[in-house]
Amino acid sequence: MATDTDTRSAMRSAVRPEADTDSRSATDTHSDGEAHIDIRSEIRSDADADADADVRTRDRSGAEVDRALEAILMVADEPQPLVRLATAIEAPVAEVRSAIVRLVADYDGDAGTVRRGFELREVGGGWRFYVRGEFDDVVQGFALAQNPVRLSQAALETLAVIAYKQPISRGAIASIRAVNVDSVVRTLLGRGLITEAYTDSETAAVHYATTDLLLTQLGINSLDELPHISPLLADGSNGFDDAR
Repeated sequence: MATDTDTRSAMRSAVRPEADTDSRSATDTHSDGEAHIDIRSEIRSDADADADADVRTRDRSGAEVDRALEAILMVADEPQPLVRLATAIEAPVAEVRSAIVRLVADYDGDAGTVRRGFELREVGGGWRFYVRGEFDDVVQGFALAQNPVRLSQAALETLAVIAYKQPISRGAIASIRAVNVDSVVRTLLGRGLITEAYTDSETAAVHYATTDLLLTQLGINSLDELPHISPLLADGSNGFDDAR
Protein backbone atom coordinates (compact mmCIF):
# COMPACT_ATOMS: atom_id res chain seq x y z
CA MET A 1 0.00 0.00 0.00
CA ALA A 2 1.40 3.31 -1.09
CA THR A 3 2.06 5.92 1.48
CA ASP A 4 1.57 9.68 1.14
CA THR A 5 5.30 10.07 0.73
CA ASP A 6 5.36 7.67 -2.20
CA THR A 7 2.47 9.46 -3.84
CA ARG A 8 4.17 12.87 -3.61
CA SER A 9 7.41 11.46 -5.06
CA ALA A 10 5.58 9.96 -8.01
CA MET A 11 3.85 13.29 -8.72
CA ARG A 12 7.15 15.18 -8.63
CA SER A 13 8.69 12.68 -11.08
CA ALA A 14 5.79 13.11 -13.47
CA VAL A 15 5.98 16.92 -13.42
CA ARG A 16 9.83 17.32 -13.62
CA PRO A 17 10.32 16.10 -17.24
CA GLU A 18 7.78 18.66 -18.47
CA ALA A 19 9.62 21.41 -16.65
CA ASP A 20 12.94 20.22 -18.02
CA THR A 21 11.45 20.10 -21.50
CA ASP A 22 10.09 23.65 -21.16
CA SER A 23 13.50 24.84 -19.94
CA ARG A 24 15.29 23.25 -22.87
CA SER A 25 12.76 24.71 -25.32
CA ALA A 26 13.27 28.18 -23.92
CA THR A 27 17.04 27.74 -24.17
CA ASP A 28 16.83 26.50 -27.77
CA THR A 29 14.57 29.41 -28.71
CA HIS A 30 17.03 31.85 -27.17
CA SER A 31 19.91 30.23 -29.07
CA ASP A 32 18.02 30.38 -32.37
CA GLY A 33 17.38 34.07 -31.80
CA GLU A 34 21.06 34.74 -31.22
CA ALA A 35 21.91 32.75 -34.37
CA HIS A 36 19.52 34.85 -36.48
CA ILE A 37 21.00 38.05 -35.05
CA ASP A 38 24.55 36.84 -35.79
CA ILE A 39 23.63 35.94 -39.38
CA ARG A 40 22.06 39.36 -40.00
CA SER A 41 25.15 41.04 -38.55
CA GLU A 42 27.42 39.03 -40.84
CA ILE A 43 25.28 39.91 -43.87
CA ARG A 44 25.45 43.63 -43.01
CA SER A 45 29.21 43.41 -42.44
CA ASP A 46 29.74 41.69 -45.80
CA ALA A 47 27.63 44.31 -47.57
CA ASP A 48 29.56 47.15 -45.93
CA ALA A 49 32.86 45.50 -46.86
CA ASP A 50 31.74 45.09 -50.47
CA ALA A 51 30.72 48.75 -50.63
CA ASP A 52 34.07 49.84 -49.24
CA ALA A 53 35.85 47.59 -51.71
CA ASP A 54 33.87 49.11 -54.60
CA VAL A 55 34.88 52.61 -53.52
CA ARG A 56 38.54 51.60 -53.24
CA THR A 57 38.35 49.92 -56.65
CA ARG A 58 36.93 53.05 -58.27
CA ASP A 59 39.60 55.23 -56.67
CA ARG A 60 42.36 52.81 -57.60
CA SER A 61 41.09 52.52 -61.17
CA GLY A 62 41.09 56.30 -61.57
CA ALA A 63 44.67 56.53 -60.36
CA GLU A 64 45.71 53.66 -62.63
CA VAL A 65 44.13 55.37 -65.65
CA ASP A 66 46.02 58.57 -64.85
CA ARG A 67 49.32 56.72 -64.55
CA ALA A 68 48.74 54.71 -67.71
CA LEU A 69 47.99 57.86 -69.71
CA GLU A 70 51.11 59.56 -68.34
CA ALA A 71 53.24 56.60 -69.40
CA ILE A 72 51.88 56.63 -72.96
CA LEU A 73 52.02 60.40 -73.38
CA MET A 74 55.58 60.45 -72.07
CA VAL A 75 56.80 58.50 -75.12
CA ALA A 76 54.34 59.85 -77.70
CA ASP A 77 55.96 61.85 -80.47
CA GLU A 78 52.68 63.13 -81.87
CA PRO A 79 49.38 64.29 -80.30
CA GLN A 80 47.22 61.33 -79.33
CA PRO A 81 43.41 61.48 -79.83
CA LEU A 82 41.19 60.39 -76.95
CA VAL A 83 39.95 57.35 -78.85
CA ARG A 84 43.50 56.13 -79.46
CA LEU A 85 44.42 56.63 -75.81
CA ALA A 86 41.28 54.83 -74.68
CA THR A 87 42.08 51.91 -76.97
CA ALA A 88 45.66 51.75 -75.73
CA ILE A 89 44.74 51.48 -72.05
CA GLU A 90 41.44 49.62 -72.62
CA ALA A 91 39.29 52.19 -70.85
CA PRO A 92 36.08 54.06 -71.82
CA VAL A 93 36.60 57.32 -73.70
CA ALA A 94 34.61 59.21 -71.05
CA GLU A 95 36.94 57.91 -68.34
CA VAL A 96 40.00 58.92 -70.37
CA ARG A 97 38.53 62.39 -70.93
CA SER A 98 38.02 62.82 -67.18
CA ALA A 99 41.57 61.64 -66.51
CA ILE A 100 42.95 64.16 -69.03
CA VAL A 101 41.09 66.95 -67.25
CA ARG A 102 42.59 65.84 -63.93
CA LEU A 103 46.11 65.67 -65.35
CA VAL A 104 45.87 69.10 -66.98
CA ALA A 105 44.68 70.62 -63.69
CA ASP A 106 47.48 68.83 -61.84
CA TYR A 107 50.24 70.04 -64.17
CA ASP A 108 48.85 73.59 -64.31
CA GLY A 109 48.74 73.81 -60.52
CA ASP A 110 44.97 74.26 -60.46
CA ALA A 111 44.51 71.27 -58.15
CA GLY A 112 46.60 72.77 -55.38
CA THR A 113 49.77 71.26 -56.81
CA VAL A 114 52.99 72.88 -58.04
CA ARG A 115 52.81 74.23 -61.60
CA ARG A 116 55.09 72.07 -63.73
CA GLY A 117 57.62 73.15 -66.35
CA PHE A 118 55.69 71.13 -68.91
CA GLU A 119 52.05 71.05 -69.88
CA LEU A 120 49.56 68.62 -71.36
CA ARG A 121 48.21 70.43 -74.39
CA GLU A 122 45.55 69.60 -76.98
CA VAL A 123 46.88 70.14 -80.50
CA GLY A 124 45.24 69.03 -83.74
CA GLY A 125 42.61 66.96 -81.97
CA GLY A 126 45.11 65.09 -79.81
CA TRP A 127 46.99 65.40 -76.52
CA ARG A 128 50.73 65.57 -75.95
CA PHE A 129 53.30 66.84 -73.43
CA TYR A 130 55.02 70.14 -74.30
CA VAL A 131 57.60 72.29 -72.59
CA ARG A 132 56.00 75.50 -71.36
CA GLY A 133 56.84 78.45 -73.56
CA GLU A 134 58.75 80.31 -70.86
CA PHE A 135 61.28 77.47 -70.66
CA ASP A 136 62.00 77.04 -74.39
CA ASP A 137 65.32 78.89 -74.20
CA VAL A 138 66.41 76.91 -71.16
CA VAL A 139 65.66 73.57 -72.80
CA GLN A 140 67.25 74.53 -76.09
CA GLY A 141 70.42 75.71 -74.36
CA PHE A 142 70.58 72.49 -72.35
CA ALA A 143 70.08 70.31 -75.42
CA LEU A 144 72.81 72.10 -77.35
CA ALA A 145 75.22 71.94 -74.42
CA GLN A 146 74.59 68.26 -73.83
CA ASN A 147 74.91 67.25 -77.48
CA PRO A 148 78.06 68.85 -78.92
CA VAL A 149 78.95 65.78 -81.01
CA ARG A 150 78.49 65.70 -84.75
CA LEU A 151 75.27 64.45 -86.31
CA SER A 152 75.13 60.85 -87.46
CA GLN A 153 74.73 59.96 -91.12
CA ALA A 154 71.09 59.05 -90.48
CA ALA A 155 70.46 62.42 -88.84
CA LEU A 156 72.13 64.29 -91.71
CA GLU A 157 70.04 62.43 -94.29
CA THR A 158 66.83 63.10 -92.36
CA LEU A 159 67.75 66.76 -91.95
CA ALA A 160 68.35 67.03 -95.70
CA VAL A 161 64.92 65.52 -96.42
CA ILE A 162 63.27 68.04 -94.10
CA ALA A 163 65.27 70.95 -95.50
CA TYR A 164 64.28 70.25 -99.09
CA LYS A 165 60.72 68.98 -98.52
CA GLN A 166 59.52 71.14 -95.61
CA PRO A 167 57.03 71.25 -94.16
CA ILE A 168 56.91 67.46 -94.06
CA SER A 169 55.42 64.86 -91.74
CA ARG A 170 57.33 62.10 -89.97
CA GLY A 171 55.51 59.50 -92.07
CA ALA A 172 56.56 61.16 -95.32
CA ILE A 173 60.18 61.33 -94.13
CA ALA A 174 60.11 57.62 -93.25
CA SER A 175 58.62 56.84 -96.66
CA ILE A 176 61.44 58.64 -98.47
CA ARG A 177 64.19 57.13 -96.31
CA ALA A 178 62.50 53.72 -96.03
CA VAL A 179 63.43 53.49 -92.33
CA ASN A 180 61.95 54.51 -89.00
CA VAL A 181 62.96 58.09 -88.22
CA ASP A 182 61.36 58.64 -84.80
CA SER A 183 64.59 58.77 -82.79
CA VAL A 184 66.40 60.85 -85.44
CA VAL A 185 63.61 63.42 -85.51
CA ARG A 186 63.75 63.66 -81.72
CA THR A 187 67.50 64.25 -81.96
CA LEU A 188 67.07 67.03 -84.50
CA LEU A 189 64.36 68.62 -82.40
CA GLY A 190 66.60 68.44 -79.35
CA ARG A 191 69.43 70.12 -81.25
CA GLY A 192 67.09 72.92 -82.30
CA LEU A 193 67.74 72.28 -86.00
CA ILE A 194 64.09 71.57 -86.81
CA THR A 195 60.80 72.62 -85.30
CA GLU A 196 57.14 71.62 -85.44
CA ALA A 197 55.66 73.79 -88.17
CA TYR A 198 52.01 72.76 -87.72
CA THR A 199 49.73 69.82 -87.01
CA ASP A 200 47.36 68.52 -89.66
CA SER A 201 43.80 68.98 -88.38
CA GLU A 202 42.55 65.82 -90.09
CA THR A 203 45.36 63.32 -89.51
CA ALA A 204 46.93 64.93 -86.39
CA ALA A 205 50.31 64.41 -88.08
CA VAL A 206 52.98 66.89 -87.06
CA HIS A 207 54.83 68.58 -89.93
CA TYR A 208 58.42 69.67 -89.45
CA ALA A 209 60.49 72.52 -90.83
CA THR A 210 64.06 73.74 -90.31
CA THR A 211 65.00 76.58 -87.97
CA ASP A 212 67.23 79.64 -88.29
CA LEU A 213 69.85 77.72 -86.34
CA LEU A 214 70.33 75.43 -89.33
CA LEU A 215 70.93 78.44 -91.56
CA THR A 216 73.50 79.71 -89.07
CA GLN A 217 75.24 76.35 -88.97
CA LEU A 218 75.31 76.16 -92.76
CA GLY A 219 76.42 79.77 -93.11
CA ILE A 220 73.56 80.81 -95.39
CA ASN A 221 70.88 83.47 -95.10
CA SER A 222 67.87 81.59 -96.48
CA LEU A 223 66.77 78.22 -97.75
CA ASP A 224 67.03 79.58 -101.30
CA GLU A 225 70.78 79.33 -100.92
CA LEU A 226 70.69 75.58 -100.42
CA PRO A 227 72.52 73.77 -103.22
CA HIS A 228 70.39 72.30 -105.96
CA ILE A 229 69.78 68.64 -105.27
CA SER A 230 68.69 67.56 -108.75
CA PRO A 231 72.24 67.11 -110.10
CA LEU A 232 72.95 64.76 -107.20
CA LEU A 233 70.14 62.37 -108.11
CA ALA A 234 70.02 59.96 -111.03
CA ASP A 235 66.62 61.11 -112.27
CA GLY A 236 65.35 63.50 -109.61
CA SER A 237 63.08 60.81 -108.16
CA ASN A 238 63.09 58.95 -104.86
CA GLY A 239 60.78 61.50 -103.30
CA PHE A 240 62.75 64.55 -104.53
CA ASP A 241 61.22 64.85 -107.99
CA ASP A 242 59.62 68.18 -107.04
CA ALA A 243 62.75 69.54 -105.32
CA ARG A 244 65.28 71.80 -106.93
